[in-house]
Amino acid sequence: MLNTGRPGIEAGAVSAVDTALWDLKARLLGLPLVRLLGSARDKVAVYGSGGLTTYDDTQLEQQLRGWTKQGIDRVKIKIAESCGRQEACDLHRIRLARRTVGDAAELYVDANGGYTRKQAVRIAAVMADLGVIWLEEPVSSDDLAGLREVRDAVTADVVAGEYGYDLPYFARMAASGAVDCLQADVTRCGGVTVWLRAAAVAEGLGLHISGHCAPHLHAHVAAAVPNTRHLEWFHDHVRIETMLFHGPLDPQGGTVTPGASGEPGHGLTLNRAAADCHRTA
Repeated sequence: MLNTGRPGIEAGAVSAVDTALWDLKARLLGLPLVRLLGSARDKVAVYGSGGLTTYDDTQLEQQLRGWTKQGIDRVKIKIAESCGRQEACDLHRIRLARRTVGDAAELYVDANGGYTRKQAVRIAAVMADLGVIWLEEPVSSDDLAGLREVRDAVTADVVAGEYGYDLPYFARMAASGAVDCLQADVTRCGGVTVWLRAAAVAEGLGLHISGHCAPHLHAHVAAAVPNTRHLEWFHDHVRIETMLFHGPLDPQGGTVTPGASGEPGHGLTLNRAAADCHRTA
């Protein structure tokens, strides 16, 4: 990695090994991972995440209603789609989401860096009237000055960090004043070890941290730090984790309780019967 660089697939491999070693240690000790790390909370808040821009209105409504039926009162949809009338399309989808989940639910949007700075500020002013309080990557996460400019101009929390592959990345982002909440992804950032360090960096600067995707790998680390805001209950990852593993968590009521079953490690065990049908060799 010294010569070929850390970002990308190599960081993912290191993250997988680090996470596996923490899981192994906890299993050898017969402890849920959260007990090994030291629990800061029993429950971790989740937000329903999906709302892809490829969904039509019916699909979007169905997914949003599925989360609200589970008692999940925080939801996120994707915006910044390419439809020729980007801002109009995005606002249509946001209004639909608000009507679907009601006024009490927290509504989040993720632009995946798809706006210019002025676009982001302009649309955020309208989104404020719709109660959007989480604006994820309004501009590229590499544009810290742009994130800071947007953050200073809008009322929603500006959030980024999912593409962090090492601790200095999180330190630069947190110290720059670009975000209100730092995201980190245990499958990319260097595993459990670096995720915990990123949380400490965020806490030192008065910021929350949120787990990005892979909710069952984030649940235990999220419960182990005092400044966790929530973790992302991402539709596609939850579907795979539930399909291929025993021991998935229950988000009913909008929270999960890692370690409650007493299962050691991160609590997941491969469902070999379910996985075998997907073998390619």
